[in-house]
Amino acid sequence: MLITITVIFISLLIFFPLIAIFAQAFNKGVYAYLAALLNPETVDAILLTLLVTIIVVPLNVGFGLAAGWAIGKFHFRGKQILISLIDLPLSVSPVIAGLIYVLLFSIETPLGKWLDSLNIQIIFAVPGIVIATLFVTFSYAARELIPLMQELGNDEEEAAQLLGAKGLSTFWRVTLPNIKWGLMYGTLICASRALGEFGAVSVVSGHIQGKTNTLPLQVEILYNEYNFTAAFAASSILTFLALITLILRVLIDLRLAGVQKV
Repeated sequence: MLITITVIFISLLIFFPLIAIFAQAFNKGVYAYLAALLNPETVDAILLTLLVTIIVVPLNVGFGLAAGWAIGKFHFRGKQILISLIDLPLSVSPVIAGLIYVLLFSIETPLGKWLDSLNIQIIFAVPGIVIATLFVTFSYAARELIPLMQELGNDEEEAAQLLGAKGLSTFWRVTLPNIKWGLMYGTLICASRALGEFGAVSVVSGHIQGKTNTLPLQVEILYNEYNFTAAFAASSILTFLALITLILRVLIDLRLAGVQKV
């Protein structure tokens, strides 16, 4: 009975909606589907989404590595405060995060006026979208790597140092091979979150067609214009990316389970 309830619940919330997205996307045929995806504004939204993801993911993964190394391998004052700050974006609404950046970089603030004097635009431009997405995805890679490094401990690194290995060499030859699957998992989660971010980006983007619309924002615009075929076609791209992410996450989970068993 419990298994049946679980299957029904998952089907109603996940399986049937996924089928509905692709059914609506191809409702008017393959030609209409491809025409909707090749619309210049949709193409621009896809390219901007990929650009933001390509910028954000390496930055947050790099920070996650540094934070995991510091917190997992060393003891220092303020460690718990640092962990709390890393978790902070997870507890803040993305809409509130976007509003914070709008207020911070507004032309009415000293920082906004200074940036404007340098002809640097943050809000309603690509830099604002990147910053908002950075904030929203800030914690994901770090929260995967910190517990992993804490669990691994320092024994292997200390042994490598006793054998004469330097810090960077120890990281590349000892630490990185031990955390590579966790690193891939954190990167994947961070990327999937960046691709689908809506709330914070919606606040800071200004919804400028062809310039600051990411793919989730483009879906909303198309749906509000009653262009349902195009909206579901754009949604199918995000859904397809989510399914790929899910498959990769399952494969990494299986790999991690095999490594832990060994």
